[in-house]
Amino acid sequence: MIEHYLLIKHWHMTTAVLSIALFMLRAWWSVREAPILQRRWVKIVPHVNDTLLLTLGILLMVMLSMWPQHHPWLAAKILALLGYILLGTVAIKRGRTPLVRGMAALAAVMTFLYMLGTAIFKDPLWFV
Repeated sequence: MIEHYLLIKHWHMTTAVLSIALFMLRAWWSVREAPILQRRWVKIVPHVNDTLLLTLGILLMVMLSMWPQHHPWLAAKILALLGYILLGTVAIKRGRTPLVRGMAALAAVMTFLYMLGTAIFKDPLWFV
């Protein structure tokens, strides 16, 4: 399995880029109250991609025996992921006004960038 590490890591990074791109597109549509947000593919494709992204992340964690309790950066990334998911639901579904949805989307993108920096630098305080 470890011989496939680079391929799995590449897929993980690719699905992460696709995830944020799809999120930003859906958030834009949500703020604009565009009817395309109700299309079937718009409701399915991002969730399939995000499931693959999470599965690949867990697979990498297991392959490398990297556990959040031993790697603070990984624990921070997982906690940030929960925040990103919550902010994303406000940005796309639960925000009552376009302004609230837009602010939640901006916060979600900033959270995603934090996760990216944390993964790259292997440090939860990489920005300090």
